[in-house]
Amino acid sequence: MYKFLARRLLFFIPVLYLTATAVFFLVRVAPGGPFDAEKPPSAAALEQLKKHYMLDAPLWKQYGFYLINLCKGDLGASMNNPTRTVSETIASGFPVSAELGVWALCWALAVGLTAGIVAGIRPHSWLDNIPMSLSMTGICIPSFVLGPLLVLVFSLKWRIFPVQGWNGMLCRVLPAITLGAGCAAYIARLTRGAMLETLSQDFIRTARAKGLTETQVVLRHALRASLTPVASFLGPAAAGLLTGSFVVETVFQIPGLGREFVRSAFNRDYTMTLGLSLFYAALILIFNLLSDLLQSWLDPRARNS
Repeated sequence: MYKFLARRLLFFIPVLYLTATAVFFLVRVAPGGPFDAEKPPSAAALEQLKKHYMLDAPLWKQYGFYLINLCKGDLGASMNNPTRTVSETIASGFPVSAELGVWALCWALAVGLTAGIVAGIRPHSWLDNIPMSLSMTGICIPSFVLGPLLVLVFSLKWRIFPVQGWNGMLCRVLPAITLGAGCAAYIARLTRGAMLETLSQDFIRTARAKGLTETQVVLRHALRASLTPVASFLGPAAAGLLTGSFVVETVFQIPGLGREFVRSAFNRDYTMTLGLSLFYAALILIFNLLSDLLQSWLDPRARNS
């Protein structure tokens, strides 16, 4: 297990370095700049700003200076709001995005696993056809369509949940459903497929021949083997949910990290975009590692892969 963990950790540094390099040059290739506005500053002020952020230096020198600061753990300050650092933005926005992601993940696991297990136990019945049809709908409908539809029905028509905001438990319901719908659909279909394959194995027939009830066969023997593909999927899925959805946070006006990322991209805030991209990359690596560890616990053969 230690060798398995060490192999995974070795990928962290090169992946983060390549991410920082790619984003650094891509944001500077994009048209526009951090100081472009309807009322741009004077030429003298603009010159001072470029000098302060080293934007007047050659690109290779800017790149080297950024890597040096990055090795020191300094992500820099926002170019659009110099009084606020990237680290402060992450510290204030990530708890909101993480809470939204946790609610969405819990909902997706509860609904997806239940639907997948029931559909796998009763294939080609209405207990299979209805959940799988709904899961296909959840996969096909994007969040920027599902979110406004839920707001239209449950907020504007029936007035059950608030339209936007992040105050109180009712404000969590619609964003969590919107964010977790696609994940729940994938979990349901993965669980169903794995359950169908597992229930046809020899050890399941042996368990039934020993006189175990169907509930014992499913929960004690089939379920663990069926969770292996779900565990593989949960790594990137959990990272995407817990970092927050850009669309969901924008639709429901949630003060999370995703909305800050969108704002920094529109404003060409180089330091903020770079810092948030690296933070997202680190989270994805961490959750992929946790997913690999969970998969290796469920299936020891995966440790040698």
